[in-house]
Amino acid sequence: MIKFGDWVIPGVCEWYFTVEGMRNAWNSWSKMDSNVKGKKNGYFDLGENDKGLAIRLTVAGPEHRKFLRMLNAYVRITAPMYWWKEFDTYKIGTVRNSCSTMHKVMAKEFTLDDFSHDRMSESAKRNLERIIAELNTYRNLYLNTKDNKLKKQYWDDVIQTLPSSYMQTANVMMSFETLLNMYKQRKGHKLQEWHDFCNEVKKIPYLNEFIEAVEE
Repeated sequence: MIKFGDWVIPGVCEWYFTVEGMRNAWNSWSKMDSNVKGKKNGYFDLGENDKGLAIRLTVAGPEHRKFLRMLNAYVRITAPMYWWKEFDTYKIGTVRNSCSTMHKVMAKEFTLDDFSHDRMSESAKRNLERIIAELNTYRNLYLNTKDNKLKKQYWDDVIQTLPSSYMQTANVMMSFETLLNMYKQRKGHKLQEWHDFCNEVKKIPYLNEFIEAVEE
């Protein structure tokens, strides 16, 4: 189970600056044909000349598509810790600001919705519910003791019992280059969360066209 907020995509200034740099190697700025559309909330419209060059560079490989490293997308993701563990493989071109499990794990009572359980069998779900009850027992003991040594013990009990299906929220920044690589490497992954992630990535304007060009 994975949830996404709305994507925050590059604005007009970021796109113009990036496209200008993309053309530096050929001194071909006169061929730029991108513009701004929309009167109130203007958005960047990648021209056919600029799009054609961007696609050719993207297909040519990472050493040629440096412009993708200059474009960043942002999104709020809530996902299980077993997925975040794999996400953290990508250290270049990403930044993650997460809600703190260490600091806030005791802030509320544990419920089934705090865990990824959408593909569980009924038997596995019953086991998870037993674990949740045990976690809440440790949490109550933690909250109701003033003994610091016992508090530390109950906190450790929660942290070391907590399943990897526990959902964690983070605000994430990823470059277009990193997103392209993540898509290529994870689109066939056995985890459903990666399939959902790849479908989300293809919603980003223009990046979806770059991905399709590489796939072809």
